[in-house]
Amino acid sequence: MPFTFTDIFKFIFALILPPLGVFLERGCNKDLAINVLLTIFGFIPGIIHACYIICKY
Repeated sequence: MPFTFTDIFKFIFALILPPLGVFLERGCNKDLAINVLLTIFGFIPGIIHACYIICKY
C-alpha cells in the first residue's frame, strides 16, 4: 500500500501523541480506545499501535 503525503504527518503526530495519529486515521472508534489504553499503560506500545494502524489503513 503506497504512503501518501498526509501519512507523513500522521506518523509525526503518532510519535508526539499516539492517539492523535490514530484519530486522524480512523476517527473515534475502538482503535482509538485501544490506543488510549496502550498509551496510558506505556508510551511505546501506544506508538507501536498507532504506527500499525496508520500502515494498515
